[in-house]
Amino acid sequence: MVPLALKSMTSVHFTPTGPPETVLPPEPANALAALAEALAAPVERRRDAVAEVCAHWPKFLDAWAQLGEMARDDTEAYAYFRVGYHRGLDKLRQSGWRGSGYVRWTHETNRGFLRALDGLRSAAGNIGEAEEEARCAEFLYQLDPDFARRSH
Repeated sequence: MVPLALKSMTSVHFTPTGPPETVLPPEPANALAALAEALAAPVERRRDAVAEVCAHWPKFLDAWAQLGEMARDDTEAYAYFRVGYHRGLDKLRQSGWRGSGYVRWTHETNRGFLRALDGLRSAAGNIGEAEEEARCAEFLYQLDPDFARRSH
C-alpha cells in the first residue's frame, strides 16, 4: 500500500537533457506597448505610468518588476517585487511548472518573473531579511544556473 503522503505528490519527469523547462506565454501586445510607453514617459511621471500598467494588467510580471525598480524606498520595492514573484508563481503553475525545472533567462517571456525574483532577493537583503535573500538566490540558481552571469 502506498502511503497517503506519497499519493498526493506529483511526479517530476526528467528529459534526457535534465529537468523540464517552462517558458511563460507572451504578454498581450497592448500590455507590452503600454509598458514601453510608460517606461518612455518623463522621469517625473514614469513611476506612476508604470503603476497604471500594473493596475490595468495585474498579471504582467515585468511591469511589477519595473515598478519595483522605481520604488521610492526598500520597503516599497520589496512589496512590488513580492507581488511580481507571487503572480509569477501562479503563471508558472498555469504554464505546467510543477515546482521544479528550469525557467531560463534566454526566453524573453520568462524575464519579468526572473527580474521580480531577483529584485525580491535584493530588496529582502536591503530590509534585513537575510534568510529570504538566500532562499531567493538559491531559487534563481535552480531555475537558471547561468542567471548570475547574465547582464540584466
